[in-house]
Amino acid sequence: MICCVIAPLSAEAVGEIDIHVIDRESRRGIPMVELTTVDDVVYITDSAGRIALDEPELNDELVFFKVTSPGYQVAKDGFGIEGVRLTIEAAKSHTIEMTRVNLAERLYRITGRDIYRDSVRLGHSVPMEYPVLNGKVVGQDSVQPAVYHNQLYWFWGDTNRLQYPLGLYRTAGAVSQLPSQGGLNPSDGINLKYFTGEDGFARAMVDVQNPEGVVWIHGVCVVPDESSKETIVAQYSRRKGLSDALEQGHVQWNDERQIFEVIQKIDLQESWRMLRDHPIRHTDGSTDYLMFGNPFPVTRVPATLAAVQNPEAYESYTCREEISGQYMTEKQLAESKPARDAGGQLVWAWKKAPPVTQQDEHRWLKQGLITIEEARYLPRDADQKDRVVQMHSGTVQWNAFRNRWVMIAIEHAWDKSSPSFLGEVFYSESESAQGPYLRTIKVATHPKQSFYNPCHHVFFDQNNGRTIYFEGTYCNTFTTSPATPRYNYNQLMYRLDLGQPRLTEIFAR
Repeated sequence: MICCVIAPLSAEAVGEIDIHVIDRESRRGIPMVELTTVDDVVYITDSAGRIALDEPELNDELVFFKVTSPGYQVAKDGFGIEGVRLTIEAAKSHTIEMTRVNLAERLYRITGRDIYRDSVRLGHSVPMEYPVLNGKVVGQDSVQPAVYHNQLYWFWGDTNRLQYPLGLYRTAGAVSQLPSQGGLNPSDGINLKYFTGEDGFARAMVDVQNPEGVVWIHGVCVVPDESSKETIVAQYSRRKGLSDALEQGHVQWNDERQIFEVIQKIDLQESWRMLRDHPIRHTDGSTDYLMFGNPFPVTRVPATLAAVQNPEAYESYTCREEISGQYMTEKQLAESKPARDAGGQLVWAWKKAPPVTQQDEHRWLKQGLITIEEARYLPRDADQKDRVVQMHSGTVQWNAFRNRWVMIAIEHAWDKSSPSFLGEVFYSESESAQGPYLRTIKVATHPKQSFYNPCHHVFFDQNNGRTIYFEGTYCNTFTTSPATPRYNYNQLMYRLDLGQPRLTEIFAR
């Protein structure tokens, strides 16, 4: 029999070691960096780039950590291994530098728990009011924001809770202050105040009477009602899942009840004459419009509550040959062709007909009905000649610095040439919101993970639009990869400098 006696650790040997991973250029902490030991123990940085290493049995040991993070690199050693060796000593701090490869800079996680967990444990100051747990929320799907009554209103899709795998499936919401009204600088964070129920968990934001199915909202925007009073309106969809819709229509925000109420139900055959995606305001002549599409703004409606509810008020930007009938069937859409004038040019105009999408352009391109030079929504990859990037979701906003419409969107990768199926973020721009978008460049990567529905928050733009901010849903949905603890199914914020030489070179006027 062998007996082993383990001596107790001294008080000096017990304590958390501060490991800080920073961007070599900006000196800012990097969120979501993984440090992995040789025996596959993984530690992940918080939103300040810190790890509170609590492994007293490793005291005085030299430990190798593999260091990885999407869009960032650490220097390789002589064997080509990316990592560092640290001597673990009580109360000692370590700094690890990484080089940013992304054009966009990852700033922090917006939602979920333990956003600044390690920083709090180490005694560092943090910018957020609730840095560890807020509204008992541990995961949230894509965001829909609106500026209303001089505040920011935020609405998310499905929301995870701590107490059970089934969470909230009828939209969650929160408010925060604009930076100009005392809110945090967007480079530091967002202080969210959730709408919660009696149990302290985020409560439902949409009052749809039928209990069956989930309820998602899209196209959240602020418009004047019949008395010229501003109100929030959105499209809602009650459904069994991603494919099976049960009910759809429009909802309006009730200020007294602090909840959306159904104001209009819309036939399920209707696919485009309703609010969608992320509406943007634009004036054409004397009319103020809402324009939207995903990501390209191919549909518009006058920016009033009455017009939003009137299907005849909707127009789309199209060059499709006209087809009679209230609704176009899938077969009619699949067989439709582009219209040309006597000179052979495509005839683009706003019409009361379904919009032309990038899927239409892909089909027409394969059928030889258009050339790639005529396509408005099939940008070519600036880093891979002649490669067309299929956009999946995102936003288009006017940008004062570029004096153009700028797009932030993700690629829908059809082949294995891309590091991820729905995780590669691209930037493009055009002199018109409706394009053409000729070139695009990747600004952020999430290999083998998803980062879908990115949203550019134009209300956070800084430096006359040179600095923009966008967030998206980071998760392992639609992948076979393991989830990233705490970060999975939550929102990440990025910052992008539109004055970078690489962007200026590609999109030179």
